[in-house]
This record gives sequence, C-alpha cells and structure tokens, in this order.
Amino acid sequence: MPGMNLGAAAGTGLGEAEALWEVETMKILVTGATGQLGSLVLENLLQSVPPEHLAVSVRDPRKAEPLRRRGVDVRQGDFDRPETLEEAFAGAQRMLLISTVGDEETRTRQHLAAVAAAQRAGVQFIAYTSLAKADQSPLSLARTHRATEEAIRQSGIPYCFLRNNWYLENELGTMEAVRGGAPWVTAAGSGRVGWAPRREYAEAAAAVLTGEGHENTIYELSGQPITYDDLAAAVAHVLDREVPVHHVDEGTFAHTLKEAGVPEAMIPALVEIQQAIRQGALDVESDDFQKLLGRPPTPVPEALRAMLAR
Repeated sequence: MPGMNLGAAAGTGLGEAEALWEVETMKILVTGATGQLGSLVLENLLQSVPPEHLAVSVRDPRKAEPLRRRGVDVRQGDFDRPETLEEAFAGAQRMLLISTVGDEETRTRQHLAAVAAAQRAGVQFIAYTSLAKADQSPLSLARTHRATEEAIRQSGIPYCFLRNNWYLENELGTMEAVRGGAPWVTAAGSGRVGWAPRREYAEAAAAVLTGEGHENTIYELSGQPITYDDLAAAVAHVLDREVPVHHVDEGTFAHTLKEAGVPEAMIPALVEIQQAIRQGALDVESDDFQKLLGRPPTPVPEALRAMLAR
C-alpha cells in the first residue's frame, strides 16, 4: 500500500488500522519497554496498533506483566546476556532500540550486541534513540551513540536515528529545588537547549515505527532552543514567583551539586553537560518534530504548566 501508514489508517477508525496490520502481519518490538521512554512509546503504539502486533524485550518480564495482560508479547532479553537477544528479537520486522543506561563501555557493548542480534534475527528496520548532533557532539556520552549508529549502518538493516535533544523532565530536580526557594544555578552561560517533553519524543518514535518512508533517515528532534535564563523565566511565570539565576563557573557548579547532595560519581557528567551546552551541543534548530507529529512540540511554558501543576 504505497504511501499508507498506520497513522492514516487510525484516522479512519481502528478497524481499518487492524486490517492494515493483519494484511502486513507486522510485528513491532520495543526494547527497554518498562523504562520511562519505552513505556510512553508503548502507550502511543497501543492507541493504534493491535496488541498482538506488539512485542517487548525486557530484562525482567515480571515488570512488563501489565503489558502482557493487555495482549502484548513480552519476551526476556537481557543486554548483559547477548545469547538471549536473538530469541527475544525473533519474528520482529520493526524494532525500536532504546539506548541503555550505564557507563560508556557497558552501553557500547550492550548496543553492539543488540544490533548483531537484530541482524541474526532478521529484523528489517531499526529505529534507534540517539543523541542530538551525535556525529559531532563534544559530550562523552555521544561516543556510544556514534558507535551504535555506525554498527547499525554496517549491519545493512534499514534504520532511522532519532537524535533526541534534552527531555524537559531532566530539569525537574532543579525545578523542585527552585519551588522550595533555591536559585537556579548554571554553568551553561548563554548556551541554548532544545527541551521538549519526554512524551513527545515517545510519540515521534511511535510515528516512525508505524509509518513509512523513514528508512535510512536521521531526525534531529528538538524543541525551540532556549537558554537557562529563558527556562527559569518560564518556571517563574508558572510558579508565580521570582527565580534568580546564578551564572557560575564549573568549579562552583560542581560544589553546588555536592552541597545539594548529588552523588559525587554523577557530578563530573553533570558538569560536562553544562560545558557542552555552553559550547552549543544541544542548540538545534529543526522542524523534524513537525514532520513526524504533524505539529511542533509543545512550547516549554505550556509543558511546564502541566509538569509543575499541583
């Protein structure tokens, strides 16, 4: 059905969407489906895809029991046990590989094992959650994404790289501190970030998995880039209070994190992120959300009203 996608079918009623999937006998698999992003992707998919056409690969199937009860095929796939992955991916035509959590060596090993397993399992399309400007980003965490993107290219499997900018939820800890009266402390200077709500990155991933014409593409998914001053001003408006912004150097920023109780092992990475933002690593002007969602992402002030309402 040239030009047909599930979104179009869903617009005319679930019956036609189901008919489309019955004809194509398509199986979509999502890794990390019990995580914050993966669970949102599944919720999006379940709005238009019959559950029997969905599978998830998870380390602990017990955590995915609610999905199983809804009819989703729950499989055990442990990224630290590569021998489990080929069976977990078997029969899936389309796959969303959600990047894992951990140190660089661990994540890279896990991702490359997953790509190799997908190739052996005969997966026909991989969407991968990458990082903004992964091919040139100064962030150390970009090295894993570059290695994974290259492995997917080398596999010969058609792909889509979803280069996600920063989740607005990443700033929730600071927002809650600000609600409690703390100033906003940043070492990012006038660097801009393309914040967007996590649910919209999930919606974009679901659109790629259920649509057509996304083979061998790269989407830079970014909200309208703004500075921390802009973000703090938006938070101040929602909270109806002043939010002072303290611009500090990296040493002071690290000390502030330590005083706030942030684990010392995490502090270097958080400092590096601020440095990279100052250098423009997350300053991305893109209309790729519009291409995938049919609309721009929710403006930050509107998204904040929903996030901070209580």
